[in-house]
Amino acid sequence: MLVLEDLLKHIEKRVKELLPQEAEVVKVEAEGPEIVIYTKNIKLFFEDESLIKTLASELKKRFVVRSDQSSLADPETTRSLIESIVPKEAEINRIDFDPEFGEVIIEAKKLGLVIGSGGKILKEIVTKTGWVPKVLRTPTKPSDIIKGIRRTLIEESKERKKILKNIGKNIYRVQTRKTEWVRVIFLGGSREVGRSCFLVETPESKVMLDCGVNIANIHGAYPYLDSLSYSLDEIDAVVISHAHLDHSGALPFLFNYGYEGPVYCTPPTRDTMVLLQKDFVDISKKTGEELIYGEKHIRKMLKHTITRNYGEVTDITPDIRLTLHNAGHIIGSSIIHLHIGDGLHNLVYTGDMKFGPSRLFDPAEVHFPRVETLIIESTYGGPKDVHPPRQVAESELYRTVKSTVENGGTVLIPVFAVGRAQEVMLAFETFAKKDPDWNHIVYLDGMTREASAIHTVYPEYLRKSLQKRILHNDSPFDSEIFQLVDPTKRKDIAEEGGNIIMSPAGMLTGGPAIEYFKLLCEDKKNTIIFVGYQAEGTLGKKVQKGIKEVALEENGKLKGYQVKMNVKTIEGFSGHSDITQLLSYVKKLSQKPQRVITVHGEEKKCVSLARMISSKYRIETRVPHNLEAVRIV
Repeated sequence: MLVLEDLLKHIEKRVKELLPQEAEVVKVEAEGPEIVIYTKNIKLFFEDESLIKTLASELKKRFVVRSDQSSLADPETTRSLIESIVPKEAEINRIDFDPEFGEVIIEAKKLGLVIGSGGKILKEIVTKTGWVPKVLRTPTKPSDIIKGIRRTLIEESKERKKILKNIGKNIYRVQTRKTEWVRVIFLGGSREVGRSCFLVETPESKVMLDCGVNIANIHGAYPYLDSLSYSLDEIDAVVISHAHLDHSGALPFLFNYGYEGPVYCTPPTRDTMVLLQKDFVDISKKTGEELIYGEKHIRKMLKHTITRNYGEVTDITPDIRLTLHNAGHIIGSSIIHLHIGDGLHNLVYTGDMKFGPSRLFDPAEVHFPRVETLIIESTYGGPKDVHPPRQVAESELYRTVKSTVENGGTVLIPVFAVGRAQEVMLAFETFAKKDPDWNHIVYLDGMTREASAIHTVYPEYLRKSLQKRILHNDSPFDSEIFQLVDPTKRKDIAEEGGNIIMSPAGMLTGGPAIEYFKLLCEDKKNTIIFVGYQAEGTLGKKVQKGIKEVALEENGKLKGYQVKMNVKTIEGFSGHSDITQLLSYVKKLSQKPQRVITVHGEEKKCVSLARMISSKYRIETRVPHNLEAVRIV
């Protein structure tokens, strides 16, 4: 049997046999899931693209070609070439060099002009300099989070390369045990909303799907990681479906306690995940809560993160292949598809998903080659959880807002900074365009601006109509009706009357929304509008249910507040599927699953959805408890 070194040597030997001698291959290495070919003649590979296709077809691996460092042109010469051949209309913001990966990073507003027709300009750069261009879009508004992430990835490139080599050794290790069984251990998010965390195990591999926190429950905030019978460094990989904290908020904790493996997600999920985790740390510091991780662990997580776009098939262990698909929930949100063993089993985990109309995204993907087991969210899995059409929801929002502000009141909309905020912003922009008398400013507080900037960096993850607007410098998120809040002016904005305020957190669990609530709740002219899910135990849920008095912290002491403001819940803006959409999703899957497991919902919702799926489609269903292990093969 081949050992690891022999396996990589075997791949290198076959690469040199399949490539012509003039390819001048220097070495072949495993870096993460890619097999990287270092060459002194990178021009050959870009002139004949069939070379890499032949290797991929023959060896069933992902190949990347880079110039040997001895073949790279001087950076300043390369910079001059780029500036001379890329049209000024591309609006290049910056050019950076990463010699560890042989990449020249070009950040610009108009990527098409950097790429050129048929990739002509990129080919000219690489063939004349040896540097492989990596083209990144400049956000339409300045973004500290995007700037920080891109800077970190360059600054830490040496360490990232070491990390990738270690990950590559693990992925391409020789399989020592036959994949005869598969089981899923439910470590959080079962019969509850929050701390989603599921561990997929085979005799060979351990892969974690999501690692979230439950911000609404301090006694059950984190997954049951302490129940594992092995250390965290034995986990092969973590895959994150999307950035919301109930799916990614505990991830840096893993790196604080020994995990050294890869994190797989889409590029926008990586960026929004860092944004939300950093905010989680900041809020924890301000409220005096005990921190389970800090900024250094988020930075470590970032260095271990490997991004994948929708549809890319990637080996993540010797017996598991990963593919991410659109989930329609928030930007970059993914349905996770695992192909396990040599055709043994296919697991699909929806994460949070939207199988219905949205201004931001296409509906969740239903086409998979095979699906034996489906793990599906159940947030709105009850029989009465039917949402109104989006047009009805937007009309109700318009009427409620107009009525409040015209009577001198202020509207507070607590929003999730990623997802619901952008959906509601698009609705307001439409109101302003259609209503000639609209003269209302929508104040944006908290992370909403940063989250919206991330949307403009990845327009390819949005609906075509919205994508076109951003690419044509007409981003709706930059509309003049939106105004950023100076934190020192919050009291003035709240008490002025006639204003509209969008502010995180969406469940009133923290952030500036709490501050606004204190300022507004005791005046019956004001209105609070809930447009997203409110978890049990949160202040948002209590207000939604009609509580008349609440005690909130003020200067280190509890203070009572009378809730006299109007309370309005407008369904239809949710990024989750309602019961009709959930059932429709199961029905329209390209392959009928053998088994459906319901998670991510209050217990009665998970049970109800499972019963309806079993009854309507004659499919085996399971509703596991936390800490339960379910064998699926």
